[in-house]
Amino acid sequence: MNKYELTLIIDHKSTPAKKKKVQEMIEKSVSLLGGKIIKFEDWGEKEFAYDIGKNSSGVYLFFELEVNPSAAKSLNDKLRVEGDIIRYLLVKVS
Repeated sequence: MNKYELTLIIDHKSTPAKKKKVQEMIEKSVSLLGGKIIKFEDWGEKEFAYDIGKNSSGVYLFFELEVNPSAAKSLNDKLRVEGDIIRYLLVKVS
């Protein structure tokens, strides 16, 4: 298994329940793909350098994961179609 870092941005108007829903969705997806979450951090709300859609800020969520490369591809595909996520970045840690 390889280590990955996943950073997500969700709408700054998100309620704590919405943040929890996104966190649980990631945890469930990773466990179904045979991986595990090593660490989770809520980085809070940050201003963007430029507007993304109609958003000028967003809430950042950070995950450290251990998954297989094929599972990382599947997770990437799932994140691409998720409506609650404004942006995401999944990178392999060497």
